[in-house]
Amino acid sequence: MFIVSEKQIVSKELIKAVENPEAGAIATFTGVVRNNDDGKTVLRMEYEAHKEMAEKLLAELGEEIKNKFPIIAIAMQHRVGMLEIGESSVMMAVSAAHRVDAFNACRYAIDKIKTTLPVWKKEYFENGSNWVKGTPVYT
Repeated sequence: MFIVSEKQIVSKELIKAVENPEAGAIATFTGVVRNNDDGKTVLRMEYEAHKEMAEKLLAELGEEIKNKFPIIAIAMQHRVGMLEIGESSVMMAVSAAHRVDAFNACRYAIDKIKTTLPVWKKEYFENGSNWVKGTPVYT
């Protein structure tokens, strides 16, 4: 399950996608829209993506993680569209026999997403908006 969508993230769905009787752990990470950035009050956040490319890269990242860590399964979803404060913008769930492997894979996944996924975000403030500077994507 590797999704880029306007659909709200439902944590139960991602967890269900990685459940396995051999798993002794399921680790999750959820990124949420916060109300501040660099001392400014953020009102909401807009995410844009090249959906097909982003989903392809999520799937490739999932395979990379399965090869790098002893995990059972991984599922990831990233939101696009206008999100309000407190809404989930990204989530991943990882199952593994042991918790340390699930945690390590989860951490690796979010770090890679932040630097490689073609998703752009725009912050809205009381007095304007700006696109958040990100890391270039090389494919």
